[in-house]
Amino acid sequence: MFEDIAIPVIPVMPIAPLPAPAPTHLPGAGQAVWRDRLSQLLESTGEGIFGIDMDGRCTFINRAGAEQLGYAPADVLGHNMHELAHHSHAGGAHYPEHLCPIFNAFRKALPCRIDTELFWRKDGSAFAVEYSSHPIVEGGVVQGAVVTFVDISARRQAEDALRQAHAVLEQRVSERTQALSEALQHLRELTAYTHTVREEERTRIAREVHDELGSLLVALKMDVGWLDKRLGEQQQREPVAAQAMRETMRCKCQNMGRLIESAVDNVGRIITDLRPSILDHQGLWAALDWQAHEFVQSAELALDWQMDVADAAPLPEPSAIAVFRIFQEMLSNVGRHAAASRVAITIQATADHISIAVQDNGRGAEAAAFEAANAYGVMGMRERARHLGGSLEISSQVGHGSLFHLRIQL
Repeated sequence: MFEDIAIPVIPVMPIAPLPAPAPTHLPGAGQAVWRDRLSQLLESTGEGIFGIDMDGRCTFINRAGAEQLGYAPADVLGHNMHELAHHSHAGGAHYPEHLCPIFNAFRKALPCRIDTELFWRKDGSAFAVEYSSHPIVEGGVVQGAVVTFVDISARRQAEDALRQAHAVLEQRVSERTQALSEALQHLRELTAYTHTVREEERTRIAREVHDELGSLLVALKMDVGWLDKRLGEQQQREPVAAQAMRETMRCKCQNMGRLIESAVDNVGRIITDLRPSILDHQGLWAALDWQAHEFVQSAELALDWQMDVADAAPLPEPSAIAVFRIFQEMLSNVGRHAAASRVAITIQATADHISIAVQDNGRGAEAAAFEAANAYGVMGMRERARHLGGSLEISSQVGHGSLFHLRIQL
């Protein structure tokens, strides 16, 4: 028989239990800390943030979002956010909920970002808003959405102001371009008119030289030839006949002297028409005085004359010539168009300005007549005045004469 065998007892170490699986949610204390931190985060941002469930009801909203909508946070919870703040278009038309991008975003699990719509406040006012909607997904199932929004009214106003300023700028550029085009066209017409006037003046001077000086010179040439012939025959004459011929030749010489004087007068007149020598020798004011009295004498007009230039500053020669030509054109306009019997001329000049007014009692004209495209005389006067830094004002009434007033600020 077997002997009793002693079997040793092996002690068994206790097996430590496996660690419990991590919880799928934070413990109560941790959830409170997390919610507190999340609440602080939501309240610290200036953007509006709210959450909605699948029915569109508000589940949470931060203070900034509620204040932008004009509510207290507690007043918003549980309300349909589309009906509360997104119910109408800008014109007041109803905004159907099924077209709302916020709801479509979480119902279709697609985020959206919109900056072309309005949110409505509690008091019925609206503000431009930029909002984004992101779906909340848990376990692959959409539970709702988080919406962030910001009031962009100031940005819209700035954009509108910028667009308005841009439109005004474009309008001004268009107007300036049109004005420049018209000015360029007027300048071309004025240049063409100036060339025409210059050619007409050359033709007139050539005609006067030919008709007057030419005929005088031909007569002088014939008289000189006659004298040469008679002097050659003088030795053959008897003393009595020679003496009579000498008297005849003396008369002929006197007649030739008168022809020469007439030629000199014509040359002086032509030179004066081109440029009065008094303008160079005695200055602008004496030239204006001479021109005014010369004009009324030739036109047989009564003259009311006033000139005060005691404190006048000397003008450069180009400016003096321009003022003189404007004054000439003023008088020429009276002579050609006014059919007046009296003209009043007032000239005042100081160290810093010049004022020349020419007023007639003639037939006058409509204001449009002085703005016509073919009013080259007026156009020329205004261009000269503008070049001098001045202006030409014209006032006229049919039957009551016209007033031309040149003002130049020195």
